[in-house]
Amino acid sequence: MYRSLRILALAFASLLLVAGPAQAADQSLADYKYVLHISDMDPSKQELILNNAANLLEAYPPGAVEVEIVAYGPGLRLMFANNVNAERLDSLSQSGVRFSACGNTLKGMTKLLGEEPRLNPVAKVVPGGIVRIGELVKQGYIYVKP
Repeated sequence: MYRSLRILALAFASLLLVAGPAQAADQSLADYKYVLHISDMDPSKQELILNNAANLLEAYPPGAVEVEIVAYGPGLRLMFANNVNAERLDSLSQSGVRFSACGNTLKGMTKLLGEEPRLNPVAKVVPGGIVRIGELVKQGYIYVKP
């Protein structure tokens, strides 16, 4: 019985070595991971960041790339439900792009506007946009600010 447990333990340890510590912790199979940062309400920059996301999806085989767009400050308007790019956000989301909206900015805009802006349903509110970018960079994401 001791020998069977030892063989089982060695088999498990070899699986961990094959998977590698990064993959075991990350659980991501993507070869490339990008975080795109938008903090500008300029419509041309918002369109550019969406184009960047679409281009990344086209450049790699399915499953080989992860893309997350993080918006804060005036750039949060990209993730408003009534933004002219709402359909593009929906489409990119269906292709796997994640959208993170800064909770700090949302609080500030709520005070300024007197009501909470309605976000696109694909946007996930995170505590802080800069914090989210830092977390993703630490996880190995490539940082892009167009």
